[in-house]
Amino acid sequence: MDVETCIKKLGYVGVLTFSTVDEEGHPQVRSISAIHYEPDAIYFFTARGKNFCRQLHADGHVQIHALTKFKEMIRLSSIARPVSDGEQEKWRDVIFSEQPYLSNVYPGDTRSIGIIFKISNAQIEYFNLGSWPIERKYFSWGMAEQEKKGYQITTECIACGTCASVCPQNAITEGDPYMINPSHCLHCGNCYEHCPADAIERIG
Repeated sequence: MDVETCIKKLGYVGVLTFSTVDEEGHPQVRSISAIHYEPDAIYFFTARGKNFCRQLHADGHVQIHALTKFKEMIRLSSIARPVSDGEQEKWRDVIFSEQPYLSNVYPGDTRSIGIIFKISNAQIEYFNLGSWPIERKYFSWGMAEQEKKGYQITTECIACGTCASVCPQNAITEGDPYMINPSHCLHCGNCYEHCPADAIERIG
């Protein structure tokens, strides 16, 4: 798995879940299909009067989620910015040509109510629940820095093996200290809750 494949899979899914936060800090989720993919950027269309648009203008932070039929989850975290005024019409026309249904939603000149946002730097997480052990990968796209998440075992480990025995994905290997393989870690916290030495810490 790599960044390019993750982006392609987003396109195959087609309708993606976009999440933002409103003015009161409440999560807001909507489904977006008016999307165009370039090798180095994602462009998407929304209308200026929508709450979604106001939230993007106010903060820009957005998380995109897709689930494939193979139980693969792809999560993209980024900041969306409107493209320049000089490029708005160009990318709007591209998206409308690729998504013909949009002409029924915004016929004729009414498409001008729309605004195009762009994502070009993102943290990407790939999570495959359809395999055993599960597969988890993290990628940086563009200039984004990837945040570490999950759990790690510290030097306080007494090598008792309790953590390995309770891991549902066999993601922990013997050692001094024991080691968690982040590619197979479920982030369930079972090892953390059962460690008798409090030698497991949460990261991220």
